[in-house]
Amino acid sequence: MPSLKDLKIRIDSIKSTRKITKAMQMVAAAKLRKAQDAAEAARPYADRMDAVLGNLASAAANSPTAPTLLRGTGSDNVHLLVVATAERGLCGGFNSSIVKLARTHIAKLLGEGKTVKVITVGKKGREQLRRDYSAHLIDHVDMSGVKKLGYADAQAIARDILGRFDAGEFDVATLFFSRFESVISQKPTALQVIPAVFEGEGDAAGTNYEYEPEEEAILADLLPRSIATQIFTGLLENAASEQGARMSAMDNATRNAGEMIDKLTIEFNRTRQAVITNELIEIISGAEAL
Repeated sequence: MPSLKDLKIRIDSIKSTRKITKAMQMVAAAKLRKAQDAAEAARPYADRMDAVLGNLASAAANSPTAPTLLRGTGSDNVHLLVVATAERGLCGGFNSSIVKLARTHIAKLLGEGKTVKVITVGKKGREQLRRDYSAHLIDHVDMSGVKKLGYADAQAIARDILGRFDAGEFDVATLFFSRFESVISQKPTALQVIPAVFEGEGDAAGTNYEYEPEEEAILADLLPRSIATQIFTGLLENAASEQGARMSAMDNATRNAGEMIDKLTIEFNRTRQAVITNELIEIISGAEAL
């Protein structure tokens, strides 16, 4: 049985931990508001661009002069996976859920005999993937110095990916991130960015558009921007998901610490009562012996 001193030290230690987790929960809640607003503000623009490019793509998909970013290289032997996670931990299963989805995708591709290359965005994803797939890691994007996420950060990643595609280093590129749904719900998502795939292909109303210049010329200019936009949207969704997951994790940790403190306090009181009882019995026994 632990001594009174040991129990007291343990209770004080857990109380200190509870203060830290409570503070982290409050910080995450403050950051979540801004991150959620940014992610939600980016969605209409990304959806509208997806719809416009979907109409363009449906008209130019069968054209032999369509951009390679749209029609692909004609092969799918080499896959590039861009796995975006957080730079920090203490956010529940946020990082692990993204990495788990990426691992499943990698295992499937390797099982089909494909070549897999991985670029990680965020330290936590790299640490986890390096254990089993270090030979497939070709680059890493360090976001630890980024104080406020901006479109320029996504553009830099997009330029690197496009440069590798133009150099013939891969055929298909897929972005992995976590889509923010609520504080307690973040959905790991795999989004193919090259060749371009649009959920809004075609016009639901059947409207025909005439473009000037031709669709191929417009797509050649907009597709690189679309890739940067998709990456930026993914990073914003990740930022909101990370803070939501951290807020939820720290809330659970704070409540668990409170429950442990209550249990240890009860044990402390029982132990102290037992010590007092033993001392009284010794005093009474000694008095009777006299």
